Amino acid sequence: MIGHWFRLHFIENEGMAFGMKLGNADVGKLILTLFRLVAVVFGFFLLKTLVVKKYSKGVIICGSLILAGALGNLIDSMFYGMIFTESSYHMANVAQVGQGYAKFLHGRVVDMLYFPIIDTRMPHWVPFVGGSDFVFFEPVFNIADAAISVGVLTLVLFQKRLIHKKEPVNNAVPQ
Repeated sequence: MIGHWFRLHFIENEGMAFGMKLGNADVGKLILTLFRLVAVVFGFFLLKTLVVKKYSKGVIICGSLILAGALGNLIDSMFYGMIFTESSYHMANVAQVGQGYAKFLHGRVVDMLYFPIIDTRMPHWVPFVGGSDFVFFEPVFNIADAAISVGVLTLVLFQKRLIHKKEPVNNAVPQ
């Protein structure tokens, strides 16, 4: 897309971050999707509470980013497998609308953003990894993952500035 450091790279992620999976494929996928569902429902209640308690706009925006990303990944894992055919290397990694490859709650999450900022070979003198290929920032992710990451990182980095309630204005004159 933009030089050699940004590419669109279609991947169907069967698990969670970095493709990690929970045990048995079918049971693990079901547990992961149900966990996502519970997290999204909890996220809506938590975000409503933050709004009602008048937390700062920054906290509400970060919470909204996290919730929107979680909802996007949940929708993929609930319905994607029911709608699209399974993609394969022989089909140029492109899923097509068809009968689907999985039942409800067993779909994969589509990742597509790839930023191999540095793609090189490690010098031979580097211990353990010398002579091997090295890619800086190898994970492939989607916009939902990016929203979650931006929301969480912003809260972590700016928590003292963001996490506070709006104090009621007291117009009473002190005695």
